[in-house]
Amino acid sequence: MRNKNSLKIATDVVMTVLLLFLMGYQLWGEAAHEWAGAGMFILFIVHHVLNKGWHKSLFKGKYTPMRILQTGIDILLVAAMLAQMYSGILLSRHVFGFLPFHAGMALARRLHILGSYWGFTLMSLHLGLHWKRLIGKLPFSAQKPYSAIAFVLSFVIAGYGLYVLIERDIPTYLFLRTEFVFLDYGEKIFRFYIDYICMMGLWVFLAHYLTVLLRKFGAGEKNTGGDKQ
Repeated sequence: MRNKNSLKIATDVVMTVLLLFLMGYQLWGEAAHEWAGAGMFILFIVHHVLNKGWHKSLFKGKYTPMRILQTGIDILLVAAMLAQMYSGILLSRHVFGFLPFHAGMALARRLHILGSYWGFTLMSLHLGLHWKRLIGKLPFSAQKPYSAIAFVLSFVIAGYGLYVLIERDIPTYLFLRTEFVFLDYGEKIFRFYIDYICMMGLWVFLAHYLTVLLRKFGAGEKNTGGDKQ
């Protein structure tokens, strides 16, 4: 069981790193982007095999507000990932370029934009919903000084993440107001990833403190059955 949990954590960590890498398409080039996407596809399958109990328990147990929130985000995340992978295969010129797919490229581009930005947002929210469980493994997490410092730091990160969300015009891509993503090929790698990590931090912050409120008002997850994603 311990080995399985370690494998789950390792898979989730690598998927998070790959997600950030994939968002920086213009920094690494088309071929690297496609290979990283193929790796994400494999890890996505591994993740669901390791969490097969989640699938088995979907129609079991009581659906509290917390469980409805978690399950809703998980299902939307699966849909976003599938859209991203399907469109990525169609658009591929390197990894899957040998496949005889030539039609539907316009739709594939739209799906890839939606899958990319919604996938990033939903995966960040998914991480935030389980943040307490992840942070709880740290030996000093329960100490009050740490908790206060962590809150202030996370609030600052979330605030800057909100600024980045607006400054980079992310809602335009989330709601497909354009079919073309602005890519700054001259952008510094450090600045790009600071921005995206903080934007991820915004969604983690919002999801985490929403779960805190739900638990405070007695709407937490109880008797849901199965493994958690």
